[in-house]
Amino acid sequence: MSWKIWSLKKSPWVFHVNTGACNNCDIEIVNLLTPKFDVERFGIKLVGSPRHADALLVTGVVTRQAAPRLQEVYRQTSKPCVVFAIGACACDKGIFHNGYHVVGPVDKIIKEIDPNAIIAYVPGCPPKPEAMISGVVKALSTL
Repeated sequence: MSWKIWSLKKSPWVFHVNTGACNNCDIEIVNLLTPKFDVERFGIKLVGSPRHADALLVTGVVTRQAAPRLQEVYRQTSKPCVVFAIGACACDKGIFHNGYHVVGPVDKIIKEIDPNAIIAYVPGCPPKPEAMISGVVKALSTL
């Protein structure tokens, strides 16, 4: 097992990307950092730069304006990088499925530049913090 996958399993550092969310998912992600859930005890750390990240937490439906930015952030991460689509909008456009500004869910945009990308889905509107922790643990256990 390479050191990168080992470190990703043991203490993933994540970078949060909002691609057009209504902020409900963002509030639940912030809730993960509070003492009630305290994901840092599992080694999960929110970082300020995609260059330091092992994983991306993407919230919101991908808008036309955000798509190239999301692809650029993904290019800046070290590989392998797990992309977590958090919430119904990121997974499958959610309530914005007929929006004129919507270009697609997260997996479509990321797969355009990297067909071998690892994408995990955490559905819900917004997903509960317990569901996000469970999704991260399950996705990392499959590596």
